[in-house]
Amino acid sequence: MQRRTFLSGVSLGLATSGAALVTARGAMASDETFEVTRTEAEWKAMLSDLEYKVMREEGTERAFTSPLNDESRNGIFHCKGCDLPLYSSEHKFDSGTGWPSFWKSLPDAIGTKPDRRLLVMVRTECHCRRCGSHLGHIFDDGPPPTGKRHCINGVSLTFRPAAA
Repeated sequence: MQRRTFLSGVSLGLATSGAALVTARGAMASDETFEVTRTEAEWKAMLSDLEYKVMREEGTERAFTSPLNDESRNGIFHCKGCDLPLYSSEHKFDSGTGWPSFWKSLPDAIGTKPDRRLLVMVRTECHCRRCGSHLGHIFDDGPPPTGKRHCINGVSLTFRPAAA
C-alpha cells in the first residue's frame, strides 16, 4: 500500500471517527493579520456551512466529494474567500487521496503553519496568504520536482478555466 494512501486512510478515519487522538479546536486562531478581513457574520453570510467549517474553522471536507478533484482543464484555482489565484492546473496531479492535489502553489499565494491537532504527527497547514482561509495540508510525498503534495479542500477553491 502506498504511504499516501495509508496516511489518507488514517487521516480520514481519524477525521470521521472523532477519535481521541484529535485535539479540540475552535475557530481559526492566529496572530497573523491578513489583507482581507471580514467579521464572523460576514464570513457566515458568504459561505455555506461546509465552506465555513473548512475555511474558517480548519475542518476537512470528505474525500472524493469535490468536483474539483476531477477537474482536468487548463486554468487557475482561486481562493473562495478572496479570489486570490492560488494554484495552476499545470501543477495539479492525481494523488489518489480524494482531494485536489498540487505539487506547488503560485508564487506568494499561500501561508503555512504547524498543525499539531493530531497527537500522532505534526502536519503543515496551508492557508490563503491574503484572507487566511484554511486550504488544507502539505505533505512530503508528492511528485518531482518538489516532492510536495498540497492536499487541498475543494470547497476552499473556485476554478477559472483558461481562455480557449
